[in-house]
Amino acid sequence: MEFAFTPEQVEFHRSVAQFCEREIVPIAGECDARGEFPLHLFRALGRLGWLGVKFPAEWGGAGEGNVTYAILAEELGRASAGIALGFYVHVALALTAISAFGTSEQKARYLRPGIAGEKIGAWSFAEPGAGSDPGSIACRAEKTAAGYRITGTKMFTTNGPFADFVVLTAATAPGQGVRGLSLFLVDRGLPGFTVARRIETMGMRAAQTAELVFDGCEVPAAALLGEENRGAMTAMQTLTLGRITAAAYAVGTGRAALEATLAYVRQRQQFGQPVGKFQGVQWMLADMATALEAARLLTYQAAWLADAGRPHIMEASMAKLFATETATRLANDALQLHGGYGYVTESPIQRLYRDVKLFEIGEGTSQIHRNIIARQLGL
Repeated sequence: MEFAFTPEQVEFHRSVAQFCEREIVPIAGECDARGEFPLHLFRALGRLGWLGVKFPAEWGGAGEGNVTYAILAEELGRASAGIALGFYVHVALALTAISAFGTSEQKARYLRPGIAGEKIGAWSFAEPGAGSDPGSIACRAEKTAAGYRITGTKMFTTNGPFADFVVLTAATAPGQGVRGLSLFLVDRGLPGFTVARRIETMGMRAAQTAELVFDGCEVPAAALLGEENRGAMTAMQTLTLGRITAAAYAVGTGRAALEATLAYVRQRQQFGQPVGKFQGVQWMLADMATALEAARLLTYQAAWLADAGRPHIMEASMAKLFATETATRLANDALQLHGGYGYVTESPIQRLYRDVKLFEIGEGTSQIHRNIIARQLGL
């Protein structure tokens, strides 16, 4: 059993950490305060080859797999959860679905430029009346002579305000529930496709999310991603890998909370000594560090299983569940230990506190993942 990264992964980790410290950490607070995503970073990561780290070389990727991608995700999550979310949706959801299920033509049109950072993707799944229950999806794709006509509303589409294309889930066999869903690639600017509004959120403010409206939007038959009426299976396979990435982002954000708190308790003086010298504080930090390490091990185990082609549905849900709830606990404890200084708006701790809650909601709530784990246990 091997717990070490390869020399190449160690070097990759070092390069990513340096980039994030130089290019993302200094702007994270301002991007959050202004609710703006630094779009130039898509091309920057594309030039470095990092958006394609887990994709095949024939499409411009590095073919390194999920463990190496988890390294990238952890460091991005540590630098800024809000900024990391934009890359997560682009790579772990939109591009991953295209890489796994797309035709050669679709990969040439979307995957290759997506890896280069020249096109930005979004994942359009949730609706006003459908979230954890995909069988409730009401957006319809009606067959036409030339392709499909899409009608419906999508909610919480991260990258929606600026994405060049969306991977959209719609019903092609209404009334069949999850057995009648299909995925489509829909380009921005098509008639009938409107970004209705940007949705303001409590946290993850740098990651822009939107409500999208499709009013008789015509797409060609070639826009179908994967098989018709197999979209639920396609989406779930994509989300399973995405959950490993979400866990890695949560580990990174939890690490940011722990590191900031360790630095603070070493310098904050009360009662004549650093507060880190008090046993009650030490125990809190020991628990934080232990939980974070457990979350990291679960996450990288799930990534390793996926790379090895072994079953990983339960392990991905375990990693996502534990890592995201751990990140929330760590952010809460970090704010508690920072006291009033963590509560002021210029503190990065309050930003972490607002950001982490979304980890427990997106890509399957904690409750949904407990259901998945229970089913995998045969219950």
